[in-house]
Amino acid sequence: MVCVASVACVAIVAIFAMATRPGPAPAPSSPAPAAPIPATTRLETAPDARQLKACDGQPLIWVDTTPLKAPPRPPDPSKLPEDNLLHWYDQVFAGWNVHQLPQPPSPGTGPRGRKIVSLQYMDQPYWTAYGNGMKRLAVAYGFDLVIMEAGNDSKTQAGQVEEAIHMRPDLVILIPVDASGVAPSLKRLHDEKIPVIASNLAPVDEGMKYVLAWTGPDDWGQSQMLGRELARLMNKEGGYCVIRHLAGTSGYLARTWGAVSELKTAAPKMKCLDLQSTGLKTAETKTQVAAWLKKYGRDLKGIISPDDSKVTVGVVEALKEAGREDVVCVSAGASRTGLELVKSGKLRAITYQSAEADGALPVEIAARWFRGETLDRPVYYLQKHIITARDVDHFLPPQW
Repeated sequence: MVCVASVACVAIVAIFAMATRPGPAPAPSSPAPAAPIPATTRLETAPDARQLKACDGQPLIWVDTTPLKAPPRPPDPSKLPEDNLLHWYDQVFAGWNVHQLPQPPSPGTGPRGRKIVSLQYMDQPYWTAYGNGMKRLAVAYGFDLVIMEAGNDSKTQAGQVEEAIHMRPDLVILIPVDASGVAPSLKRLHDEKIPVIASNLAPVDEGMKYVLAWTGPDDWGQSQMLGRELARLMNKEGGYCVIRHLAGTSGYLARTWGAVSELKTAAPKMKCLDLQSTGLKTAETKTQVAAWLKKYGRDLKGIISPDDSKVTVGVVEALKEAGREDVVCVSAGASRTGLELVKSGKLRAITYQSAEADGALPVEIAARWFRGETLDRPVYYLQKHIITARDVDHFLPPQW
């Protein structure tokens, strides 16, 4: 799909900010990375969990408390243009207004000694950091934590749900392999009266009605923030291209249309020249960027990337070979590679998504529930932040 200047003539129905305020000021220094803690380890005296830090010095529990206030749903969102945020209403505001089914009552006695089974969907550096954050907070609260990993396979995860049911845990944390396909598993757990917190990948609303809550990153909100930062860096003028995430993933939509819809309203003089997926691969990205440079020449002033590691390496290599140091590059990220590229000036901005906080957040919400606290919302987002050269040192060493 190509979005050109003519698209910008379509009127926007409304502009809706969705929980995009930056988080608290970063910590002034970063402690040495903490070694992963075995899930079954217990502490005789639990530390104050809210004082725990991730290995990059940022808070381990970092929740966005902005109220969830969704605008009215358009009669038919699909009839709106794709660069209107409300076209994606059901994805942007997923889970916000779902009617949850009756849930098991909280024991109200606190988290210590309670057994949690965490069903994670794959083994990858981000998920290693996610698991470390989950384990550290589980230790602090005295949970007995068991982690199983599905290898990005829906059938494997469904089988692990049955294993979890056989174990009769006090609560399950489930990171879906598939947002739609997970609904029967969530219903199965609900029917067995096992409370569930879904994490990271939001289930469709059909699945959300079976869970206590969902926790994870606000991918749409982060993308909107990144779009506003690109507008600032480009003085709200010039053409830009977007490299897309893998088709079929939530990032494919959020990390494209979050930024594009925001730029259309915040910087109408900017033009989206092209949108292409490169499979999150370095070589394919390099080839695509080289083709853009040849086609658009000096009209190409900015590039948005969905990944600050392999994809952005391809972007940087193509720009270097073309001798183009004037192109402003921004990305979703916070990996080691991305942080180093920000320090070197090759990337101007990246989103901060704490993998350790992503793993810790469902444990925090579980602890609240076991204490008998009312869960005041169905969706708990991680706090959001944009990292630039001004504060990149506050996010080192990297989490993954």
